[in-house]
Amino acid sequence: MIAPALEDARRAAALEEVAAFLERSGIEDARGDARALLFAAGGFGAAELLLEPMAKLGEAALATLRDSARRRAAREPVSRIIGMRGFWTQDLVVAPHVLDPRPDTETLIELSLELMRERRREPLLILELGVGSGAILCALLAEFPSARAIGVDLSTEACEAAALNLSRCGFANRASLLRGRWADALGARFDLIVSNPPYIESGELEALEPEVRLYDPRLALDGGADGLACYREIIDDLPRLLAAQGVAVLEAGDGQARSVAALMAEKGLEPAGIRKDAGGRERAVAARRHS
Repeated sequence: MIAPALEDARRAAALEEVAAFLERSGIEDARGDARALLFAAGGFGAAELLLEPMAKLGEAALATLRDSARRRAAREPVSRIIGMRGFWTQDLVVAPHVLDPRPDTETLIELSLELMRERRREPLLILELGVGSGAILCALLAEFPSARAIGVDLSTEACEAAALNLSRCGFANRASLLRGRWADALGARFDLIVSNPPYIESGELEALEPEVRLYDPRLALDGGADGLACYREIIDDLPRLLAAQGVAVLEAGDGQARSVAALMAEKGLEPAGIRKDAGGRERAVAARRHS
């Protein structure tokens, strides 16, 4: 795929050219993506662009910006191009072959904080099933300063990415990572269990946007024939894993929250709430163990 020429090396001109190029390529938020790519290539931010729009980009920055624009036009996500994603209060490394955390997942953090607000200073034990990039654990460990955590993932790449992000965020000494399938190897009880499991129906995978279908690992997307296969596995183990008064919070796909809540109720867990994301979709589902 061709790339923008960027013959005018001034910051503002480069922004306009890249935005126009991405718009012609069918990118929805062309200008927003162009700004992110410009800032990453040039090593400056919005304030510097506002103060010095006529400053020229160096040759290395121009080459990086051309390549970044070409990759984005081919539908590679911005976060993967620049290798970083802001999530909650941290900037996380986005690794190949590992799910790129989405803003919607912050709904799971919000509901966890709401339900555990009276226990935020306690030495909680947290479990994440399907740790991925470590985004959720990093957010929770930032909010629960006395907590410790275990993250589990079947993917070696995910475990490595989570270890890197936990270390970058300063939480390596408060978290342990295990490679395995869900809770198969665990026997402890946990105060808070969280998960963002695969929930896309197998038959819908090929219809996903290219940014998801081509770049997120199938292991992190495929939820089986009805999208609920992984929930069944996880929820089956919740009664033996949750401590007394323990809480489980699971992310749900669009239209799945009530089904997930029903699966939790079938295992004798008390409903603890459903929280909507910024788009108004029921995104996080919680249940509590009494004794």
